[in-house]
Amino acid sequence: MIVVKENATKLDMGVVKEGRYLLVPFFTLYMILFLYLPLLPHSVHCQCTKTPIIFNFGDSNSDTGGYADGVGLNFAPPNGRTYFHQPARRLSDGRLMIDFLCESLNTDYLTPYLNSLAPNFTNGVNFAIIGSATLPRYVPFSLFVQVSQFLRFRSRSPALMLNGYKDLVGDEDFENALYTIDIGQNDLAASFNNLTYSQAIERIPSFITEIKNAIWNIYEKGGKKFWVHNTGPLGCLPQKLTLLARNATELDEHGCLQPPNNAAKTFNAQLRVLCEQLRRELINVTIVYVDIYSIKYDLIANASNYGFESPLMACCGNGGPPYNYNANINCGRTGYTVCHEGSKFISWDGVHYTEAANAIFASKILSTHYSTPQLSFNFFCNNM
Repeated sequence: MIVVKENATKLDMGVVKEGRYLLVPFFTLYMILFLYLPLLPHSVHCQCTKTPIIFNFGDSNSDTGGYADGVGLNFAPPNGRTYFHQPARRLSDGRLMIDFLCESLNTDYLTPYLNSLAPNFTNGVNFAIIGSATLPRYVPFSLFVQVSQFLRFRSRSPALMLNGYKDLVGDEDFENALYTIDIGQNDLAASFNNLTYSQAIERIPSFITEIKNAIWNIYEKGGKKFWVHNTGPLGCLPQKLTLLARNATELDEHGCLQPPNNAAKTFNAQLRVLCEQLRRELINVTIVYVDIYSIKYDLIANASNYGFESPLMACCGNGGPPYNYNANINCGRTGYTVCHEGSKFISWDGVHYTEAANAIFASKILSTHYSTPQLSFNFFCNNM
């Protein structure tokens, strides 16, 4: 079902004002996905001889409920409308990339580490939290804190299983697990709030160092399989375009802000070098670097080829064209508007992506064309 608003007034941008919710068939969404999405490779499914174990570290791009569990709240509608049909503790209208990647391994979605209500960690743990960054190190929930949580889980889980506890991870499974890392976007975003471009660039090595330390700490506890995402095109987010755009000379041919995008490219280049360095330094370790930037930018630059429209405008927000973003009226707050067809929008709320966009991202990840080395989740599945 797609949630739309009953008795709503249609606006020029194709959104509707707040009103009562009405559930209608979401046939249009799946037709678009069928027409424009390559199906997730069937060869990836059902290859594991045992339940795959995934430990995920990151921010809102992969938070499946950690923030909601940590602060004790749920997000308001229309979040979650497309797939879950209700708010699902994710900042999206539906599934995230990590959800689709779990589906490709035929495993359940990852349970947040902070979930205290009958959690099931048999297929891993999600440490990602909305708003997380690599620095400052000791501020919840930085990458350092997430890895510290993992180290505690690493030491306690096998011991608890020996004492009869279930739904945890055994000692031997940590070495065979896949460790996914998707973080850095918030570090760059925060830098542009109060620093010049050159000052923001100067901070990037410190972010990379934190990612290096995280991988080393996991490696020293037996981790051998790492899946590292670079960061996306910040300058294409409706939020950044609304808050930072000063004049047309800062925009590229697709309407994205060049300074934040150039900073993201610099971050990504250094992250790629780090992955190459760690492959040489760590013994019997596989580190896959995934070019998320190119995947996301391609979708924005060629939106019409994928069946999308208004690639730089949020589906859910406030303010109307060109970006429909208002920092004081976020998606779900009084005064927001929401598009009829989230599947035709790339941005959900100005910062995060729609399920339809996330599905394309996941499909391209699984193609291996954006991975160095060109290994897919299928590789890790066959080795679990």
